[in-house]
Amino acid sequence: MAAESILNRKALRDFHILERYEAGIALKGSEVKSIRAGKANIGDAFVRIENGEAFLFGADIQPYEKASHEVPAAKRVRKLLLHRPEIDKLYGESQVGGRALVVLKLYWKSGKLKAEIAVAQGKVARDKRLDLKKRATDRETQREVARFNRKHG
Repeated sequence: MAAESILNRKALRDFHILERYEAGIALKGSEVKSIRAGKANIGDAFVRIENGEAFLFGADIQPYEKASHEVPAAKRVRKLLLHRPEIDKLYGESQVGGRALVVLKLYWKSGKLKAEIAVAQGKVARDKRLDLKKRATDRETQREVARFNRKHG
């Protein structure tokens, strides 16, 4: 079973997404095969800018079972591949209070693994409740529209 993309649903629940960026990831060969097999988790992943370079922390990529010689650690720090102006902008955004750089998803593009990272503002409990209420209202509205269309369609 090949994974099309690996999502971080927790980030969408806990943060307001302000800006999105696409970054490449420096990986070992066995990590690429493991991700293709769907053995990755980015639920706790975040990005940190250190010494002018972007790094991915907390991404859990399980070792590939059939790796022959080099088996990297599952939670090792991985370098993100971004242009200098993007790194500088992300660093400036991350210094603003209450903002974080989170990973939203890992996906394949032209045979290469990409990470969608975002500048995000943390949500408070009130925002989360409003989101739940809006989702429930939308679901109920869709249900009523479908029922009306079945009856009169």
